[in-house]
Amino acid sequence: MASKALSRAFPSALKEVRLHLCQTGAASAGARQFVQSSYAPIKQSNPELPFLIREASGTPARIFARFERGVERHAELDGLSAQDVEKKVADLIGGAN
Repeated sequence: MASKALSRAFPSALKEVRLHLCQTGAASAGARQFVQSSYAPIKQSNPELPFLIREASGTPARIFARFERGVERHAELDGLSAQDVEKKVADLIGGAN
């Protein structure tokens, strides 16, 4: 289940979220679990926000957040648990200010 921080509307300055991961790699397991448990609540709270999931074999797990004025930030998620991924995502999204 998504944390309260991820179950509410994100800042309007956030324009896009992209999650890159490997569909079979052990290092991306936490990112895959995060998608399974948190994607639906995030989209329910932010229906207009593009939340893109990109899967490619051997790709390290990373998340990118694009904010207004072209500012982009990212976080490495490789090898993290689903709970740690959730914390990284919440910290990244909170970086809108």
